[in-house]
Amino acid sequence: MEAIVAFNSWLNGIVWGPPFMVLLIGTGLYLTIRLGFFQFVKLGLSWRQSFGRFFRKTKEEEGGAISSFQAVSSAMAATIGVGNIAGVATAIALGGPGAVFWMWISALVGMATKFGEAALGVKYREIDAEGNVQGGVMYYIEKGLGSGWKWLAVVYAFLAGIAALGIGNMVQANTMAAALETGFGIPPLATGIGAIILVGLVILGGIKRIGATAAKLVPFMAIVYIIGALVVILTRVSAVPGAFGQIFYHAFNPTAATGGFAGAAVAASIRYGIARGIFSNEAGLGAASIVHAQAKNSPVRQGMWGIWEVFIDTIVVCTMTALVILVTDALPSGATGAALASNAFDTGLPGPGGVIVLFGLALFSYTTMLTWSFYGEKSWEYIFGKKVVLPYRLIFLAFLFVGAVGGLVLIWDVADTLNGLMAAPNLIALLVLAGVLVKEKNAYMNSPESKEK
Repeated sequence: MEAIVAFNSWLNGIVWGPPFMVLLIGTGLYLTIRLGFFQFVKLGLSWRQSFGRFFRKTKEEEGGAISSFQAVSSAMAATIGVGNIAGVATAIALGGPGAVFWMWISALVGMATKFGEAALGVKYREIDAEGNVQGGVMYYIEKGLGSGWKWLAVVYAFLAGIAALGIGNMVQANTMAAALETGFGIPPLATGIGAIILVGLVILGGIKRIGATAAKLVPFMAIVYIIGALVVILTRVSAVPGAFGQIFYHAFNPTAATGGFAGAAVAASIRYGIARGIFSNEAGLGAASIVHAQAKNSPVRQGMWGIWEVFIDTIVVCTMTALVILVTDALPSGATGAALASNAFDTGLPGPGGVIVLFGLALFSYTTMLTWSFYGEKSWEYIFGKKVVLPYRLIFLAFLFVGAVGGLVLIWDVADTLNGLMAAPNLIALLVLAGVLVKEKNAYMNSPESKEK
C-alpha cells in the first residue's frame, strides 16, 4: 500500500506539476491566437448568442436532447463547486494573494479552451438508433482525428469514468457531509443516505432530468453566494483597492509571512493559482464537452456558452471568494481551504456569513455530483455500451455513500491524478483540431446569424 501511495504521489507531482500546467495554459493560449482572440474581441457577441438568446426566449435549434441553457447549467453544476470556495482559499493560503492573478490567467486562456471543447462536442456528436445524443471528447477524437486514434478516445473515456467516482463523487460527498455536520450537526451517515436518495432521484432519470434540475439550482446557488460575497465586500469597500493591489503585486513578488500565514514564493503563486483555477473551471479536462454535446445548438454558438461558463465560474465567483478573504484580512489566521473561506465570511458578515459558505459547499457539492455522474456513465458507455449505464449509476451512488461517511483517502488521491491525466488526450485533440475550430468560427462570422442583435 505504501508503494502505491508513493507512486501516486510521484505521478501526481508530474500531472499537476509545472510542465503539465504549461501544456494546459499553452493549449489555451495557442487556441486564443488561432481564433484571433475571439473570446475577447467578440465577448459581446458571445453574450448575445448565449445568455442573451435565453433572455429573448429565442427558439432553440434541433439536434440535441436539452436546451442550451440546460446544457451550460449542467456544465456549470460541475465547475461551480468546491473549487470556487475551498479551492480558491487553498490557492491563497498556499500561494498568497498573487495566486488569484494566475487563476485569472488560467481562466482568460481557458475561455478559448472551453469554447473549443463545447464547439467540437456539438460538431462531432452522434444520434444513435434510439434518438439518444452521444458526444464529447471521445467522439471528437475518433471522428475528428480519425479511427486510428480511437485508442486515445478509449483511454480518455476510461480515465474519465474512474475520475468521476473520485473527484466528481467521493470528494464532493465528503465535503457536503463535513459542511452539514459542522453547520447543522447532521451526522455523515444521515448525509450519505440522504444524498443517495436526492442524487439517485435525479441521475436515474438521465440527462433531461439532470439538465432541468441544474437549470433551477445553479443560477439560484450562484446568485445567493455572490450576493453574500458582495455584501461583505461592499461593507469593506475601502479595502478593495488594497486587495487588488496585493493580488497584482504578489503575482510577481514573494508574499511575506504574517501571523499564521507562512508566506509564499512567486513559483507557489503561479503553481497554485493555475492548478486551482483549472480545478475550478475544468477548462482543458474536456468533461464538459459531454454535456455541451447534448445541447440543441450549433457548434460555434454552443462554444460561446463555454466562454461564459469559464468567465462566470472563475472571473466572477472565484474572484468574489478571493476578495472576501482579502478584505477581511483572514489570511494571517493560518486557516486554509473551506475553513479559511468560512472564517472570512464570518468576519465580514457575522452570523449568516458562515452559513452561506456551508450552504454553498453543500449545494455546490450536490450539483457537481449530478453532472459528473453523467460524465462518468457516458464515458464508460462509449467503451462498454449501454449495458453499463444502470450499473454505473448504482456504483456511483455506492461511492457517494462511502465518501460521505469517511471514504478512502487513497482513492481520492488516485482520482485526482486520473483527473489530470484525462486532460492529456483532450489537449492533443484540441491542438490537432484547432484548424477545424478556425473554419467553424470563420463560417459562423460570415453568416447572417452573427449579425443578429
